[in-house]
Amino acid sequence: MRRSLDLMVCLSVAVVLGACADDEGGETTGTGGSGAASGAGTGGETPGSPAHEGGGPAAGNPDGACAVPAEARAADTSSPTTVIGDGTPESCTSAAVVAAVAGGGVITFDCGPDPITITLEETAKIFNDTGPEIVIDGGGLVTLSGGGQRRILYMNTCDEAQVWTTPNCDNQDHPRLTVQNLTFIEGDSTDEDDEGGGAIFAQGGRLKVVNSRFFNNACDPTGPDVGGAGIRAFMQYNGLPLHVVNSTFGGAEGYGNACANGGGISSIGVSWTVINSLFSHNRALGNGGNPAEAGTPGGGSGGAIYNDGTTMTLTLCGTRIERNEVNAHGSAIFFVSNDHSGNIVIDRSVITGNLGGSWYPTYPQISNHDDTPIAVTDSTIE
Repeated sequence: MRRSLDLMVCLSVAVVLGACADDEGGETTGTGGSGAASGAGTGGETPGSPAHEGGGPAAGNPDGACAVPAEARAADTSSPTTVIGDGTPESCTSAAVVAAVAGGGVITFDCGPDPITITLEETAKIFNDTGPEIVIDGGGLVTLSGGGQRRILYMNTCDEAQVWTTPNCDNQDHPRLTVQNLTFIEGDSTDEDDEGGGAIFAQGGRLKVVNSRFFNNACDPTGPDVGGAGIRAFMQYNGLPLHVVNSTFGGAEGYGNACANGGGISSIGVSWTVINSLFSHNRALGNGGNPAEAGTPGGGSGGAIYNDGTTMTLTLCGTRIERNEVNAHGSAIFFVSNDHSGNIVIDRSVITGNLGGSWYPTYPQISNHDDTPIAVTDSTIE
């Protein structure tokens, strides 16, 4: 793991969230999800494709039926702070999105009755003093595109330019960002930094993703630790899990996301709870692993999911991971807890048909230390 000490803390609290239990009062999601426009970018989509016109795979795993705990559900947007647009597509501009995100609060869109793709001319950045709750809700019609040139959304509690709000930027409970009913396409952080996060970069506070889709996002294609074409995350408050609910990463040929590692999502020192979601056709493009083998640029692990760090948990419930591809390790999941304290929980999920890689000590398509506890119930791994 390569990460400067001033921007990272090795979290020491393990959180195992029982999100997969069918607890009374839990909300169940099936196909559900966003009808948002989707799109173009490194996977070969073009502005005239169905993805840009509201097509593309639906949000979420159609076979997922796990209950969603209250803290992982979509946020209430009935009283928005900012409404982007005046009912016309022309009013929903890049500048309006960037300004609204900078202003924080609850953000919704009024761009007319049809799906719309808004191509950002600059990355939308969260300011840490505009919360504590920040919600961006596309209403199932809005796609945010990086145009294949830039990252789409950025949050970093330790970035002084985004305002430091506590003396402990590496472990603070805000902002608490929710993105929901949105599609993220063509985000690209290649050469922007050495971190990843083609669509979303989130360091510190909390992040939650609900009913959203990630198509054709990209980050650097090589490197031992760079990752997360869809999402790259660090330092979630107190080691609490980052929730991904009823969301799709790729989902069909031509829509997949690609990066050196973690074609879908990637993190260091972060626990994830992924519920009723779909990862397919994502790629880890690097080669040589981590640390990089001599003569290689490194990377190529975690076709769908790349988790590195210490004392973390990956929980999957009602989630399908298939047809992702790697050059090094973990065609579906790469999970390395450096202090051997992490664990994986897989419930009512399917992991199948992922391609490539090696080092599978416990289950096919999952790379982990052989002493990593993996609890599997009512699931298929083949």
